[in-house]
This record gives sequence, structure tokens and C-alpha cells, in this order.
Amino acid sequence: MTTTEQDAVRARTDTRALKDTTDPNPEVEPRARAPRRYSAKYKAEFLAEYETLDKEAKGAALRREGLYSALVSEWRKQRDRGALAELARPAGRQPVDPLERENRRLQRENARLSSELEKTRQVIDVQGKLSALLGQLATDSATGDWGETK
Repeated sequence: MTTTEQDAVRARTDTRALKDTTDPNPEVEPRARAPRRYSAKYKAEFLAEYETLDKEAKGAALRREGLYSALVSEWRKQRDRGALAELARPAGRQPVDPLERENRRLQRENARLSSELEKTRQVIDVQGKLSALLGQLATDSATGDWGETK
């Protein structure tokens, strides 16, 4: 073959190779998972193991667990501040003492009944004033405008 024939064959081969490729997908894939969360127990166990290792073994342990040295340093600071004990506490509200719960219920009931009593007293007061006013109107209508009885 001549040089031009070889070039033509190479060009055809290159063209076929280009046609077989597909364009990459421009869509961004969603994140596979949320950031990892570590329990206080895991942190304490890993720190205990990590501090007994030499430099090469520390690097291997970090790679094995998928951790960064900065994260381990932060865990060490937390441990030194005593924060691991706080992190070990269960999340959420602390359970309420049954006596405290009953006390709060009774206080709410007392407040409700006091409010109801105050409303009742106001109604009785208004009824007394209305009765006095009606009694006065009844006596005024019994006597005339000039003080005479009709």
C-alpha cells in the first residue's frame, strides 16, 4: 500500500471508532448517601486503637475506616473536654418523673378551675346588679311620675 492508501484506511478506522463512542451523560448524579455519623462508643474505641499504632499503621487504619486525621484530632479534643460523655446521652427529651408530670397536670387543672371560678363570680355580680336594676325599675313604674301610685 502506498502512504495515501494507508492514511485513508487509518482515517476510516478512526471515523468508525468515533461513531461507536457515546456522549457522556451531562446529568449530575445525586449524592449516594448522607454524611456519616459516629456514635460516642465508636469514637472512643477508634481513638483507643488509633493511639496505640505507629505512623504507618495509623494511616492504614484511617484508610480502612475512611476517616481523615483532622476528624480524629477533633474527636481527641472532644474527649479531652469530656464531650464524649455528653454525646453518649440519648438524643431527645429526658424522661419526666411521674410525680413531676402529675404536679404539672394538677397545676394546669388548678389554673383552669380558678379561671372558671372568676368567670362565675363575675356572672353572679352582673346578675345581682341586673336584679337590683330591675327591682328599681319595677318600683319606679309602680309609682307615677309625680310620686303617685297608679
